[in-house]
Amino acid sequence: MSLFGNKAGKRLKLQHQEKKTSLHCCVLLCTNSSRYNSILSFHRFPVDEEVKSVWTAKIRREDFSPTDGTRVCSVHFLPGDFVGPRHLKKGAVPCLFAWNKFSIPTPRLNVWQRHPRPPTPELLPADTTEEEDSVQPMEVTVTDHDCCVTPNTSVVVYELTRENEKLREKIEQLQHQLESLQLRSTFGLQRIAGSDEDIRFYTRFASYKSFLAFWKQVEPAANTKFVRISSANAASGIPHRATKLLLVDELLLFLMYLSVGLPLRDLANRFSIHRTTVSRIITSWTHFLYHLLGSIRLWIPPEDVKAHLPPEFAAFPDTQVILDCTEICCQTPSSLLLHSEVYSSYKSHTTFKAMIGIAPHGPITFVSPLYAGSMSDREIFKLSGITKCLTPEMAIMVDKGFLVDNLVAGKVYRPAFLVKNTQMAKEDVQHTQSIARLRVHVERCIRRVNKLFEKVIPLSISGSIDQLFSVACLLVNYQYGPLVKAWATQQ
Repeated sequence: MSLFGNKAGKRLKLQHQEKKTSLHCCVLLCTNSSRYNSILSFHRFPVDEEVKSVWTAKIRREDFSPTDGTRVCSVHFLPGDFVGPRHLKKGAVPCLFAWNKFSIPTPRLNVWQRHPRPPTPELLPADTTEEEDSVQPMEVTVTDHDCCVTPNTSVVVYELTRENEKLREKIEQLQHQLESLQLRSTFGLQRIAGSDEDIRFYTRFASYKSFLAFWKQVEPAANTKFVRISSANAASGIPHRATKLLLVDELLLFLMYLSVGLPLRDLANRFSIHRTTVSRIITSWTHFLYHLLGSIRLWIPPEDVKAHLPPEFAAFPDTQVILDCTEICCQTPSSLLLHSEVYSSYKSHTTFKAMIGIAPHGPITFVSPLYAGSMSDREIFKLSGITKCLTPEMAIMVDKGFLVDNLVAGKVYRPAFLVKNTQMAKEDVQHTQSIARLRVHVERCIRRVNKLFEKVIPLSISGSIDQLFSVACLLVNYQYGPLVKAWATQQ
């Protein structure tokens, strides 16, 4: 059958029509058709997928999917591939094509056949004479291989050795790249552990060592008392199934949500989890850290405050706490009544309002709940419960809006007002400047509260925003260093 080459195909094509049906050969450069001859046979692709893929590779058709009507003519098979005149053997594969001149390429000789070998020494016959026995036989060393038979083979071996070394180095390099890609495909603590800069950006902790120190304090309670809840069952406290993330990676996700303000969809893509799972993790860790960190006393006794009092407070030695209010913008509610309650004329937006207090040397010592943005500083001071912590020997430092002199028993350090005079007295100006220089630190501390609250808070999380804000304030004492570098020895 191999006699029918390309010329034979052209010759057969010029014959008269033999059949009305037309079966064409699908092989490249082959024009044989059953319409013009009845000599050739045309064969379907085999049912076996493995043999079928070999056929597809042999005929050199790119992006080709054979159908039930696809045929390969008998020109491309060896004579031994047939059982009878027109039936192929099982497993037969086409191998005769125009690009190999319809002939089977001769197999390449192995190394033993390609290179010359030394002659094999002839063994001496058994009936040798004494003279022949006296002759010393020549020692011939027969090697197991012929690598060093000729100078060319030694060069080939050297080149192969160098190539193997290069390939081994390339494999090690690719393995390292694969490990790096696998590490980057999943976001977690292990990925940013080597960079303190990344730790500061994503968690607000000063370094990886500081983050681990905080995790060691939280880990025992997280392993025993952590309750995993979702938004649907947060009120009932029904436990929910665990996620595929480690607890330390869940904490990292929560801190990234607070510190960078990343949306849920971005966090879901980074950690390769569902957006609902991200929301469940944030709700669970908010509830957990609110009760864990909230159980630790924030209020510092007066004697400890005086022991760590910075020298800048020499003029105000009895200062116990510096107070200020902060507002976070929230989504505008559809209810006009609710809108009027949370609208802040100071921000010209609907807001939630809270009061934060810090000790003179910097740490946050008081956090109030969130209130409606329309409430005054005096009203929040009254409702926050801080008056129960203050005693007559404790003084507070506040802004002008805190008209709370009759609500506390101790002193109130507040900037002076310009009452009826057109100009402040010299003493009032100096007093106001002294207070402003010290009171500005509470504003700097408020700015440390994480970036989540720099954007508009949706009303969908209003049920947990109070806990979330409190946790963000409590974490500031663990994440940052002193407000003033010179105060580092005071803390």
